[in-house]
Amino acid sequence: MNFLRGVMGGPSAGPQPSGAETIQKLCDRVASSTLLDDRRDAVRALKSLSKKYRLEVGIQAMEHLIHVLQTDRSDSEIIGYALDTLYNVISNDLEEEEQEENLPKQVDDLGSQFTEIFIKQQENVTLLLTLVEEFDFHVRWPGVKLLTSLLKQQGPQVQQIILVSPMGVSRLMDLLADSREVIRNDGVLLLQQLTKSNAAIQKIVAFENAFERLLDIITEEGNSDGGIVVEDCLLLLQNLLKNNNSNQNFFKEGSYIQRMKPWFEVGDDNCGWSAQKVTNLHLMLQLVRVLVSPTNPPGATSSCQKAMFHCGLLQQLCTILMATGVPADILTETINTVSEVIRGCQMNQDYFASVNAPSNPPRPAIVVLLMSMVNERQPFVLRCAVLYCFQCFLYKNQKGQGEIVSTLLPSTIDATGNSVSAGQLLCGGLFSTDSLSNWCAAVALAHALQENATLKEQLLRVQLATSIGNPPVSLLQQCTNILSQGSKVQTRVGLLMLLCTWLSNCSIAVTHFLHNPANIPFLTGQIAENLGEEEQLVQGLCALLLGISIYYNDNSLENYRKEKLKQLIEKRIGRENFIEKLGFISKHELYSRAAQKPQPSFSIPDHMMFDHEFTKLVKELEGVISKAIYKSSEEDKKEEEVKKTLEQHDNIVTHYKKVIREQDQELEELKQRINTLTSQNEQLQATVTQQVSQIQQHKDQYNLLKVQLGKDTQHHNSHSDTFQMNGIQMEEVSKLREELEEWKNKHELLQGQLREKDAVIEKLKSSQLEMGTTEQSSQTSKSGGLEHNNDLQKELEMLRTQIQLQSAEISKLQIENQKLQVMTPNTSADPALGDSGAAAANNSEVEGRLEQEIKELKSKVKALCEEKESLKQHLDSSSSTVAILQDEKSKLQQEVAESKKEQDDLLVLLADQDQKLSALKIKLKDLGVPVEDEDDIESGDQGDEDEDGDEEEQD
Repeated sequence: MNFLRGVMGGPSAGPQPSGAETIQKLCDRVASSTLLDDRRDAVRALKSLSKKYRLEVGIQAMEHLIHVLQTDRSDSEIIGYALDTLYNVISNDLEEEEQEENLPKQVDDLGSQFTEIFIKQQENVTLLLTLVEEFDFHVRWPGVKLLTSLLKQQGPQVQQIILVSPMGVSRLMDLLADSREVIRNDGVLLLQQLTKSNAAIQKIVAFENAFERLLDIITEEGNSDGGIVVEDCLLLLQNLLKNNNSNQNFFKEGSYIQRMKPWFEVGDDNCGWSAQKVTNLHLMLQLVRVLVSPTNPPGATSSCQKAMFHCGLLQQLCTILMATGVPADILTETINTVSEVIRGCQMNQDYFASVNAPSNPPRPAIVVLLMSMVNERQPFVLRCAVLYCFQCFLYKNQKGQGEIVSTLLPSTIDATGNSVSAGQLLCGGLFSTDSLSNWCAAVALAHALQENATLKEQLLRVQLATSIGNPPVSLLQQCTNILSQGSKVQTRVGLLMLLCTWLSNCSIAVTHFLHNPANIPFLTGQIAENLGEEEQLVQGLCALLLGISIYYNDNSLENYRKEKLKQLIEKRIGRENFIEKLGFISKHELYSRAAQKPQPSFSIPDHMMFDHEFTKLVKELEGVISKAIYKSSEEDKKEEEVKKTLEQHDNIVTHYKKVIREQDQELEELKQRINTLTSQNEQLQATVTQQVSQIQQHKDQYNLLKVQLGKDTQHHNSHSDTFQMNGIQMEEVSKLREELEEWKNKHELLQGQLREKDAVIEKLKSSQLEMGTTEQSSQTSKSGGLEHNNDLQKELEMLRTQIQLQSAEISKLQIENQKLQVMTPNTSADPALGDSGAAAANNSEVEGRLEQEIKELKSKVKALCEEKESLKQHLDSSSSTVAILQDEKSKLQQEVAESKKEQDDLLVLLADQDQKLSALKIKLKDLGVPVEDEDDIESGDQGDEDEDGDEEEQD
């Protein structure tokens, strides 16, 4: 203890040992002590000395500390001390009072050297990864800090060791899910160092659900209003996405772009932005730019641009763009971000053209931005950003180019002068006194003409009023007039770039340019002079413009044909000198900077000389102009003939393309008709199949009924040999109906005869009554009258009996006819009937039985339908009951999960308290204070008694 007191600064007798000696003794104690407490105390002492005696501790104790990590895994306290000591030795994050001006380089070397010693054995890094998995705070947190420091010192080497380690990256991803914010935040810093410049690790981290976790953390911390944790997460996201096409595609396919929209909801009150919020929003905008960077593959960039439009992210950015009170650097970065979101995407460019600024009257956002660009009082970086935005708006956007140029044409200029158009702003900037405005306006106008020959021709119609009383001059003429006046270099460079872009690939514009007799002498004079270095750039651009005038010359002007212009160069300048001056452009340092990326990024305004798209034009034309200068007239003629032939071929190809396009359209229409007819045919086929199946069902039902009817008829015909039922035909039915009609007619005839006889009888009776009172009649006449009367009575009786028989037969036939009429619609053939009345009676019995069976079957079907409905209602009620029970089950499961989580948190707290109590007891023991463990023993006995009591209750 005396030794430790001396180390820790306590009073001691005798001379004080040096730091190296003390560290040596502590290392010996760590290596030789058998008691864990002694080793722990020695490691704790080394930790306290590691900052002051960093070199000595690193040299003498590193091996012993690594051994402690390997052997004393069971004691978290000593492991924590060892990890802290190693971190102090390896890390370069020294306290401010220990830093001096001459130490930084030495400190960096020291940390790097100790890191090399530690990672020389790869097992040490693997061991550290295993310790980081421990849940104990005193082990995990120092382990995370130590691993982060190793990655800072020797990043590539440590990354490779972790990459080949089994589940190495996956172990570190668990840090993001730690409930302790300190470890989670340091885990983000660790992953920042781990993912730097290593695409393989970036992919593994991304597919370990890093995007989801990081976006959740950003949302929990308050998005742009969050603290430095949000900044760290954004930096990690940039590491994962920048220059990594696989991760960018995964980010887009995972619908994570949609989750970025809430980041930019800044609200109406934009005053009082904190520095952290500005930093966070700046990083968020940069993250959007990473996804739509022009250096990404075009397909990936286009899909991200479309996703940003559909989820409303572009609209949100435009809201920030037009808001008031936004800090200047955020506004500048927002303009750059919107520029790359709309670059080359027609849908986004059309939306941006429709955005209006909240002014009275409303003005298009493009006009408001151009007003800032040509205003010399605006910040330089903001003007560069607006120029970039305008360039991106016109990139591959012929519709937008046409709208800009149309604002310059005489027919579309607003006569009232109430509103300022984009074309008027560009012309105003082109001829203002500010050279930067001249350059920006010239480059912007050049982008409106990029790869669009039609607009180049239309721009020749633009007329400018220079002063009152003077006739207007063309825009082309005004540009050449300003060039000849000898303005600033930046202004002349901008105008020359505009003229080169305008005249390239446009013979009509070249003719208009050559029509001014002062232009060619001015260019040759500029090229032939020997001027300083500042003017060499202007000479090179003049040579390029003269070369374009030769290469795209259609020889329509006799005095400025190609051959004459070449002779003029040969006489006044010299071919070699001309080629040398032309080469000044591509050799210039500012040209190389501009050719690197589309965004204009310049440190000072004087460096704004070249545009990215113009560098492409120079690269394309420099070689062909050099060849054109050395070609003879014969070669020019041959080339013209070849061009004409190629043009003819192109026309033929264009014609055939048009024919093929029309045929393709016809084919598409025919295909659509075929598809329509095919679908209709399939529908009809399905209908036919359904009808065939229905017919088959009807046939089956008919055959079944026929068989049943045949069986019943055969059973009844067993008593009669004369009758056999084979089916009733329609012809036989008609015969029966005819016979029935005949019998009716006979019946009516007999009734008429009967009525006649009754009339005769009535006459006879009346005559008999009249003759009853007369007694003078003879005996002969009396007997004759009586006989005649008797004959009439007999005949009357016979007629009556005959009528009764016929009426009975008629009634039977009527009943039979009714039955046949009932059976005829339900069957395709009627049963054949005999002439006897017994067959009709048997048939009627069979029909009655069938009707009774049909009624019974219908009643059964009705009962079954009612039973089905009741079962269906019961099933619906059961389903609703099951849904209610499932909802209650899910709620109970959620409550159980929450209670489990609370229990886990309580267990962690209890474990921490137990560790603290044990540590306090050890300290009390070291101080000599007696500590009794009777409470623990009593609590243990009480626990045993409780368990015995529970067992008895269970029994």
